[in-house]
Amino acid sequence: MTCAAFFDIDGTLYREGLIAEIFKKLVKYEIIVPEKWYNEVRPIYQKWDKRQGNYDNYLLKMAEIYIDAVKGLHKSQINFIARKVVEQKGDRVYTFTRDRIVWHKQQGHKVITISGSPTELVREMSLKHGFDDYCGAVYLMNEENIYTGEVKPMWDSCSKSKAIDYFVTKYNLDLNQCYAYGDTAGDFSMFKKVNYPICVNPTRELLKKVLDDPDICVKAQVIVERKDVVYNLTSKDIHIF
Repeated sequence: MTCAAFFDIDGTLYREGLIAEIFKKLVKYEIIVPEKWYNEVRPIYQKWDKRQGNYDNYLLKMAEIYIDAVKGLHKSQINFIARKVVEQKGDRVYTFTRDRIVWHKQQGHKVITISGSPTELVREMSLKHGFDDYCGAVYLMNEENIYTGEVKPMWDSCSKSKAIDYFVTKYNLDLNQCYAYGDTAGDFSMFKKVNYPICVNPTRELLKKVLDDPDICVKAQVIVERKDVVYNLTSKDIHIF
């Protein structure tokens, strides 16, 4: 059987949220009106940036607004924007996570990303960073490749759990040998599936779930990367205030 490492992207590999970057590009190229960004998105981002808001809620709100933003757009427009985002921002990643991708590939492990970002962005990041496979949120299109405003999410625990089940079958994986890397509560189901859960700059919500689960707590690593230092912690080192 095969070993794999599952990686979230936003906040785990990429240092912020890719969906915010694609939104900015949609504004820049005048595909959506600037007011959409300034009136609806920017206040939410600023609230999080000032640490007055919840990161998980920020990402969910961004996804909600993105659904409305892309409705009526053509597939080619989003593909173009996704390529531009990754060309310009794709190297803005955590050193720890980038190095772990390389390490897993050297060990002969499958490296797979399961991300709540739009699948167009996830595909481009997958190509750039050498993932073997990927799965992202699918924004549905009609027969003319126009986005309908419907979405199959990949940011919640249930969807990520099903994605892992799919990859287990596809690659004949042994989950007792597998790793998962994530930063938000939506990644918790991945942690429950594998034998090696790694929290990367985790949110309070994810840490609480990990610490409250005795099975995961004893296995989990907690990685905090700040400036040019990477801190490798265990659950006994963590105290939530």
